Amino acid sequence: MSTENALLTILVEKIHNDTLVLPTLPAVALKVRKAADNPDINLSAMADVVSQDPSLSARLVKIANSAYLGRSVKVTSIQQAVTRIGLRQIKNIATALAMEQLFVSKNDIVKGYMSRIWVDTIDIVASSMAVLQIHTNQTKNRALNLDSMMLAALIHNIGVLPILTEAERHADVFANPTFLDVALEKLAGKIGTSIMIEWGFEPEFVDITQNCKDLSVTSDTVSYLDLVRVASALCGKFNNHEEEIFKGAVDIGLIDDLSALLSDEFNELCDNAKQIFL
Repeated sequence: MSTENALLTILVEKIHNDTLVLPTLPAVALKVRKAADNPDINLSAMADVVSQDPSLSARLVKIANSAYLGRSVKVTSIQQAVTRIGLRQIKNIATALAMEQLFVSKNDIVKGYMSRIWVDTIDIVASSMAVLQIHTNQTKNRALNLDSMMLAALIHNIGVLPILTEAERHADVFANPTFLDVALEKLAGKIGTSIMIEWGFEPEFVDITQNCKDLSVTSDTVSYLDLVRVASALCGKFNNHEEEIFKGAVDIGLIDDLSALLSDEFNELCDNAKQIFL
């Protein structure tokens, strides 16, 4: 058996036996998500939860002052930041900001993969958020929101993490781009779906990890899945299927035409979104 097939066989077997070690959300994200799901939570109590993590607190203050929220009056405290962002949005934004902590490795080859995937993911996040803003401006449809869009794009390829972790554990055998590329392509979607279910995410997020690359899965109305696909195509992640994806986006009314995605406005919106993660 080739090394490539050996890695795939091990991963598939662990998936079937439910023994694949899935990543866990960072503790601060779990705390924020649990607090946000409490119907009795208020802004003050949420600020207390967030303030337990200085790094998250600083980044939320930065977001509250960013072009992402489009506000000119600066906030200086986590209480003010949470108030401006809102209880509904804070759950997804805090989770999104914590995601970067998962993309770490001590193995040079795996670390390289982690770094490249994170950079690519942020490009897709920024593009998807910009596409959503263009869509909202053109159609006045506000059914989808930016904080969920951000998180949806961040988790769309989350299934790569257990694969790379497994490669790191057996680096002498599996930490090789020749077969890591195949494993990531073949298994990331299936594993990502398991992660979303394990983390207790809503069905719309499970749908993205499960069906992002399966273009036979479509919807009649604009969804986060459609936006992630368009953003991925803009970032060159759909080999030879970009035209199909862009045509589908126009057909369902996601955008009027492609010119909006080539505009200075679109580029500015992308840059604003990227600033969140700097």
